[in-house]
Amino acid sequence: MLQTLSNNVREWFRIPESPPKKQNQLSPELLKRIKKIQVKTNYMVNDIMAGEYISAFKGRGMEFSEVREYQPGDDVRLIDWNVTARMDQPFIKEFIEERELTLMLLVDVSSSGSFGSAQKIKNEIAAEVASILAFAAIKNNDRIGLIIFSDKIEHHIPPKKGKG
Repeated sequence: MLQTLSNNVREWFRIPESPPKKQNQLSPELLKRIKKIQVKTNYMVNDIMAGEYISAFKGRGMEFSEVREYQPGDDVRLIDWNVTARMDQPFIKEFIEERELTLMLLVDVSSSGSFGSAQKIKNEIAAEVASILAFAAIKNNDRIGLIIFSDKIEHHIPPKKGKG
Protein backbone atom coordinates (compact mmCIF):
# COMPACT_ATOMS: atom_id res chain seq x y z
CA MET A 1 0.00 0.00 0.00
CA LEU A 2 2.72 2.47 1.02
CA GLN A 3 4.86 1.61 -2.00
CA THR A 4 1.88 1.99 -4.35
CA LEU A 5 0.99 5.36 -2.85
CA SER A 6 4.60 6.48 -3.08
CA ASN A 7 4.70 5.46 -6.73
CA ASN A 8 1.42 7.29 -7.42
CA VAL A 9 2.69 10.52 -5.84
CA ARG A 10 5.96 10.16 -7.75
CA GLU A 11 3.98 9.76 -11.00
CA TRP A 12 1.91 12.87 -10.27
CA PHE A 13 5.06 15.00 -10.16
CA ARG A 14 6.89 13.34 -13.04
CA ILE A 15 7.15 15.40 -16.19
CA PRO A 16 6.75 12.94 -19.05
CA GLU A 17 9.72 12.95 -21.40
CA SER A 18 8.19 10.52 -23.88
CA PRO A 19 4.84 8.75 -24.22
CA PRO A 20 4.45 5.96 -21.67
CA LYS A 21 5.22 2.46 -22.89
CA LYS A 22 2.40 -0.07 -23.07
CA GLN A 23 3.70 -2.09 -20.12
CA ASN A 24 4.00 0.97 -17.82
CA GLN A 25 0.68 2.66 -18.58
CA LEU A 26 -1.18 4.27 -15.71
CA SER A 27 -4.60 3.06 -14.76
CA PRO A 28 -7.54 5.05 -16.18
CA GLU A 29 -8.61 5.93 -12.62
CA LEU A 30 -5.19 7.40 -11.80
CA LEU A 31 -5.11 9.31 -15.10
CA LYS A 32 -8.52 10.79 -14.32
CA ARG A 33 -7.33 11.89 -10.85
CA ILE A 34 -4.15 13.42 -12.27
CA LYS A 35 -6.13 15.33 -14.90
CA LYS A 36 -8.53 16.61 -12.23
CA ILE A 37 -5.62 17.82 -10.07
CA GLN A 38 -3.98 19.42 -13.11
CA VAL A 39 -7.14 21.33 -14.09
CA LYS A 40 -7.82 22.44 -10.52
CA THR A 41 -4.25 23.55 -9.82
CA ASN A 42 -3.97 25.29 -13.19
CA TYR A 43 -7.08 27.34 -12.32
CA MET A 44 -5.73 28.20 -8.87
CA VAL A 45 -2.28 29.19 -10.12
CA ASN A 46 -3.50 31.25 -13.08
CA ASP A 47 -6.54 32.92 -11.50
CA ILE A 48 -6.47 32.88 -7.71
CA MET A 49 -2.72 33.03 -7.06
CA ALA A 50 -1.83 35.18 -10.08
CA GLY A 51 1.18 37.47 -9.74
CA GLU A 52 4.81 37.11 -8.93
CA TYR A 53 6.48 36.99 -5.57
CA ILE A 54 7.33 40.30 -3.97
CA SER A 55 10.95 40.31 -2.91
CA ALA A 56 11.88 41.40 0.58
CA PHE A 57 15.26 42.48 -0.75
CA LYS A 58 15.93 45.93 -2.09
CA GLY A 59 18.83 46.35 -4.43
CA ARG A 60 19.80 46.42 -8.06
CA GLY A 61 16.72 45.23 -9.86
CA MET A 62 14.63 46.47 -12.75
CA GLU A 63 11.44 47.40 -10.91
CA PHE A 64 11.40 50.78 -9.16
CA SER A 65 10.42 50.67 -5.49
CA GLU A 66 10.90 54.08 -3.85
CA VAL A 67 13.25 57.00 -3.27
CA ARG A 68 14.99 57.65 0.00
CA GLU A 69 17.49 60.15 1.34
CA TYR A 70 21.08 59.63 0.30
CA GLN A 71 23.31 58.18 3.02
CA PRO A 72 27.11 58.20 2.96
CA GLY A 73 28.31 55.07 1.17
CA ASP A 74 25.33 54.87 -1.23
CA ASP A 75 26.12 54.50 -4.92
CA VAL A 76 26.07 57.99 -6.46
CA ARG A 77 24.87 56.49 -9.75
CA LEU A 78 21.51 55.85 -8.07
CA ILE A 79 20.87 59.53 -7.24
CA ASP A 80 17.49 60.68 -8.53
CA TRP A 81 18.42 64.12 -9.82
CA ASN A 82 14.81 65.31 -10.30
CA VAL A 83 13.84 64.60 -6.68
CA THR A 84 17.19 65.95 -5.45
CA ALA A 85 16.56 69.25 -7.29
CA ARG A 86 13.05 69.58 -5.84
CA MET A 87 13.99 68.71 -2.25
CA ASP A 88 17.38 70.48 -2.10
CA GLN A 89 19.06 67.38 -0.72
CA PRO A 90 20.21 64.17 -2.42
CA PHE A 91 17.79 61.26 -2.82
CA ILE A 92 18.50 57.86 -4.37
CA LYS A 93 16.27 55.43 -6.21
CA GLU A 94 15.69 51.97 -4.76
CA PHE A 95 14.66 48.99 -6.83
CA ILE A 96 13.14 45.62 -6.01
CA GLU A 97 15.77 42.95 -6.37
CA GLU A 98 14.49 40.03 -8.38
CA ARG A 99 15.61 36.64 -7.18
CA GLU A 100 14.85 33.13 -8.21
CA LEU A 101 13.41 31.02 -5.44
CA THR A 102 14.17 27.39 -4.78
CA LEU A 103 11.12 25.55 -3.49
CA MET A 104 11.62 22.15 -1.91
CA LEU A 105 8.41 20.18 -1.37
CA LEU A 106 8.33 17.51 1.34
CA VAL A 107 5.39 15.13 0.97
CA ASP A 108 4.62 12.62 3.74
CA VAL A 109 3.29 9.36 2.30
CA SER A 110 3.32 7.39 5.54
CA SER A 111 0.38 5.20 6.47
CA SER A 112 -1.15 8.01 8.56
CA GLY A 113 -1.95 9.73 5.25
CA SER A 114 -4.43 6.99 4.40
CA PHE A 115 -6.84 8.49 6.91
CA GLY A 116 -9.26 11.28 6.05
CA SER A 117 -12.83 12.29 5.49
CA ALA A 118 -15.35 10.53 3.29
CA GLN A 119 -14.40 12.86 0.43
CA LYS A 120 -10.58 12.80 0.47
CA ILE A 121 -7.77 11.16 2.35
CA LYS A 122 -4.79 13.14 3.64
CA ASN A 123 -2.46 11.87 0.91
CA GLU A 124 -4.78 13.18 -1.83
CA ILE A 125 -4.93 16.59 -0.19
CA ALA A 126 -1.14 16.64 0.26
CA ALA A 127 -0.71 15.80 -3.44
CA GLU A 128 -3.08 18.61 -4.45
CA VAL A 129 -1.34 21.18 -2.24
CA ALA A 130 2.08 20.09 -3.50
CA SER A 131 0.81 20.29 -7.10
CA ILE A 132 -0.50 23.81 -6.61
CA LEU A 133 2.81 24.95 -5.14
CA ALA A 134 4.77 23.19 -7.89
CA PHE A 135 2.71 24.74 -10.70
CA ALA A 136 3.05 28.20 -9.09
CA ALA A 137 6.83 27.78 -8.86
CA ILE A 138 7.07 26.57 -12.46
CA LYS A 139 4.93 29.50 -13.64
CA ASN A 140 7.26 31.95 -11.83
CA ASN A 141 10.31 30.24 -13.34
CA ASP A 142 11.58 29.13 -9.93
CA ARG A 143 13.46 25.96 -9.11
CA ILE A 144 11.36 23.15 -7.61
CA GLY A 145 12.36 19.90 -5.94
CA LEU A 146 10.51 17.09 -4.20
CA ILE A 147 11.17 14.68 -1.37
CA ILE A 148 8.61 11.93 -0.80
CA PHE A 149 9.06 10.32 2.59
CA SER A 150 7.50 8.01 5.14
CA ASP A 151 9.77 6.65 7.88
CA LYS A 152 12.54 6.97 5.27
CA ILE A 153 13.06 8.92 2.06
CA GLU A 154 11.07 7.11 -0.62
CA HIS A 155 12.05 9.34 -3.53
CA HIS A 156 14.11 12.50 -4.06
CA ILE A 157 14.00 14.87 -7.03
CA PRO A 158 16.65 17.60 -6.76
CA PRO A 159 15.53 21.21 -7.40
CA LYS A 160 15.56 22.31 -11.02
CA LYS A 161 13.59 24.61 -13.26
CA GLY A 162 10.49 23.26 -14.89
CA LYS A 163 9.17 23.98 -18.32
CA GLY A 164 6.39 26.52 -17.93
